[in-house]
Amino acid sequence: GLLQAAALVTILFSFVTSFDHLHYNIELFAHFRLQYLAISLILFIFSAAARNLTLGALLLVTAAFNASYVLPWYFGGDQPNDSAAIKLVHANVLSTNDDYDRLFELVAAEQPDLIFLQELSPEWLEATRPLQHNYPYTYMEAREGNFGIGLFSRLPLDSVTHVDSPPLDFPTIIATLAVNGELLTIINTHPMIPLGRANVEARNEHLESVAALARQVERPVMLIGDFNTTVWTRPYRVLEASTGLRNSRKGFGILPTWSTFMPFAMIAIDHALVSDDIGVVETRTGPRIGSDHLPLILSVAL
Repeated sequence: GLLQAAALVTILFSFVTSFDHLHYNIELFAHFRLQYLAISLILFIFSAAARNLTLGALLLVTAAFNASYVLPWYFGGDQPNDSAAIKLVHANVLSTNDDYDRLFELVAAEQPDLIFLQELSPEWLEATRPLQHNYPYTYMEAREGNFGIGLFSRLPLDSVTHVDSPPLDFPTIIATLAVNGELLTIINTHPMIPLGRANVEARNEHLESVAALARQVERPVMLIGDFNTTVWTRPYRVLEASTGLRNSRKGFGILPTWSTFMPFAMIAIDHALVSDDIGVVETRTGPRIGSDHLPLILSVAL
């Protein structure tokens, strides 16, 4: 009975979440394609062992359905020459996290060219000032709560500013720098957590606004941030389609980033989208830094 109940729930959630556009609450369960795939395969094995052929067949179809969402992310992608690549670290540090040394250890190990920090509180602003010794080109918009943002760069910036993205005026950084003789624009943002109708609508409006920013700038362009959504949802698909950008994960896998406090339920909500004239050498997650997010590390080449 428990096997059948678990199987029916997995089958139901796997298929119903394909219609996340019908209601914002459905979207909350659309983020777990990787888990649905794993669970449906495990339950299929148990069903086969129990000789429940009907349930086993349904679970096999469900696994195949989830695999159609998951497996394409592990194939394709770019294989550009990495001789002129630049490395970026994007990290949601968690405003209440005070384990600052773990971020410093990550930076020392990775030696990135640019660092984007989200949830940059006034406390984090003070704690990260030592980074400016090796990263003299900075732009900080620290705020109380969870929506401050900051940029550290060892490469000179051609320009950098921020806009207060609607509807909640959360800051979005827009930076431009020269890479191999070309100007690269990077937009870094962090919309609202999508819990409740009002917050979902705020998150979607924020994403629409940064999509408009990405369309306005000259390419090459990157859009990086904690988007508070996964690639399985309609808001993400709209963002990608409206910008013409592609996710740097392509060919590197799902790479879940949140929440480190729930390791078996982690989902990928931190993203880097790039224009077609940017080659992705590498995309991966970094080690834990005391935050509920894993850092996202990528190397790109123009």
